[in-house]
Amino acid sequence: MLKRLRSTLKKNKKRNLITYTNPESIITEEFRTIRTNIQFTSEEHNCKAILMTSPSTEEGKSTTVANLAVSMAQQKDRVLIIDANLRNPRIHSIFKLNNSIGLSSVLSNKKKFTEAIKETNIGKLEVLSSGPIPDNPAELLGSYEFSRLLDLASQTFDVILIDSPSVLDYSDTKILANQCKSVILVVRNGRSKTEKVMEAKKVLKLAKADLLGAIINQVS
Repeated sequence: MLKRLRSTLKKNKKRNLITYTNPESIITEEFRTIRTNIQFTSEEHNCKAILMTSPSTEEGKSTTVANLAVSMAQQKDRVLIIDANLRNPRIHSIFKLNNSIGLSSVLSNKKKFTEAIKETNIGKLEVLSSGPIPDNPAELLGSYEFSRLLDLASQTFDVILIDSPSVLDYSDTKILANQCKSVILVVRNGRSKTEKVMEAKKVLKLAKADLLGAIINQVS
């Protein structure tokens, strides 16, 4: 199962959005390959919302989510990134967006879904950042409001990529995996231990999620 989306991405410390800043780079081409693999796999599994997680922290997950979303938007797809990491969010920083309102605002009924979405200047890519960090992230993500938000987003967007905390560190991700069903695991070569990856697979299976595959970051 993990071989489906397996690809090697070299770390680039200078550019978080290399698919946008350097569209002719080798790394950008790798993301195009991953994008194509995901398209075939998601059609087979009939899924629009894809949760992206990692076994542990510091594995390049948020940067991978952002670059993959850019690659999809460049193909004219209408793409939404949801930053569901309500503990240590990064998506708003990558896209340099204001995070005063976002997902937590919608789930706590302070803002409507359409009011919280932020446009980017990259194709049809939009972002629902995390919003203010709440006291009860697991409860918000497991709520009816989150399920309803996914339904609303699925009516408007072609693809929904959901950034989440590492699956072995927080219960939030297990809740999200159960809601979204389709999951991609991001692991870093040289950092992600085999036993952690296998444990992550087991946890996702227990959450009744469908693991579509893995993206492997190569540290350079």
